[in-house]
Amino acid sequence: MKKLCILGSTGSIGTQCLDIVSHFPEKFKAVGLAAGNNIVLLKEQITRFKPDYIAVKSEKDLPEIAAHLKDISHKATLFSGDEGLCQIATIPSDMLVAAIVGTASLLPTYLAIEKGIPVALACKEILVSGGTIITDLAKKHNVPIIPVDSEHAAIKQCLEGAEKNPEWINKIILTASGGPFWNKPQDEFESITLEQALKHPTWTMGSKITIDSSTLMNKGLEVIEAHHLFDIPFSQIEVVIHPQSIIHSLVEFKDGNLLAHLGLPDMRFPIQYALTYPEKWENPWPKTSLSKLPGLQFHEPDFKKFPLLKLAFECGIQGNVFPAVLNAANEAAVSLFLNKKIGYMDIFKLARASVEKTNSIDKPSISDIIALDKTIKEQLIHEYTI
Repeated sequence: MKKLCILGSTGSIGTQCLDIVSHFPEKFKAVGLAAGNNIVLLKEQITRFKPDYIAVKSEKDLPEIAAHLKDISHKATLFSGDEGLCQIATIPSDMLVAAIVGTASLLPTYLAIEKGIPVALACKEILVSGGTIITDLAKKHNVPIIPVDSEHAAIKQCLEGAEKNPEWINKIILTASGGPFWNKPQDEFESITLEQALKHPTWTMGSKITIDSSTLMNKGLEVIEAHHLFDIPFSQIEVVIHPQSIIHSLVEFKDGNLLAHLGLPDMRFPIQYALTYPEKWENPWPKTSLSKLPGLQFHEPDFKKFPLLKLAFECGIQGNVFPAVLNAANEAAVSLFLNKKIGYMDIFKLARASVEKTNSIDKPSISDIIALDKTIKEQLIHEYTI
């Protein structure tokens, strides 16, 4: 029985993770759940999975959770706020599933690694912002970080057998659906609406990731994450637009051979891969039928139409705190766009401005990164909401 703690249990990844738990009740036990504001769904999860530890975002929701526990005659320890996330993350378990969008789980994940707890990484912002701080800590404590993103899970599987021979690798190729605008004329981008940006053609995701996918910032974050996960130079990472979302990523080897990972756009596959690694278990999810696949297309990304992708490469190469700054500014800008405070193209403009006025920090610590992340977000949100 593998004991799991899930940060973001009511989100897209969290709910699908629990779907897997429900299909393998003899294999997994959700001992800790941390959720945001969806208290109705959290109570349903508590009733079904009976966790021993529960955290909510706001302290004001604790009485409602306590009353629900009494109603179902179940005892659990309750936490709240940022401290609650850290408490859930460091409970003795076999794996922490970090599935909160943004940097909210950066410190909890850091603390879990210090405790020697393996991590199933679903929020790319942890490695984008924490970078070598996180990977060095994981190496120090011999803690595995298993990717949940479909692209990175695909790369890891394509690299099986080559981990001890990195010189075999020529490059890794991350596929991007391109979102709803990959073939939209550039002169129409200024008029893109929130409703249009939220209509992703192949994936069903949370609103923040959906917007990031439309700007290709999501792929930019994945490029930085891939650099840290697989210890590969940015010069050996490419992005290709693949609208059908069937090939999740590829690896090209020195001999010219390509290995590709194919599968339906269903996040339960990479989530299960992370939870069961290195084993593979039979499951009831719909399987890929090659004869029924549509024609597969591939296109080079247009950096003029998607400047955030180019900026992500640049910040990744610069290193230091610049990826963290880019991530924080983008997160704040997307929040402003979702609340209709700024236009679509303003997301890039705010992100670029934040990066350009940032100075590097000599050997930044995890505290430096968290403080910088908070400052940038607060400044941008305050500027556009006063």
